[in-house]
Amino acid sequence: MRRSGWVVVAFAALLGGCAEKAQTSGSKKVDQQSHAGTGQAAFTAPGWKPGDEASWEQQIRARAQAQNEYVRTR
Repeated sequence: MRRSGWVVVAFAALLGGCAEKAQTSGSKKVDQQSHAGTGQAAFTAPGWKPGDEASWEQQIRARAQAQNEYVRTR
């Protein structure tokens, strides 16, 4: 009986390690439009104006073209 008690305790300890913990940051994030920006100048590309959707789309297109292998190999 004593040995089966240890087996149960060991089995419970092994299963306890398999429990998945919540992967949340704990703070609620308010979503905003992508072109609104972060409000920090360190994260803005040159020529982009925060809040201007047209300039944001232009920057995204230019960035995508810089990563396009067909354009880069010409």
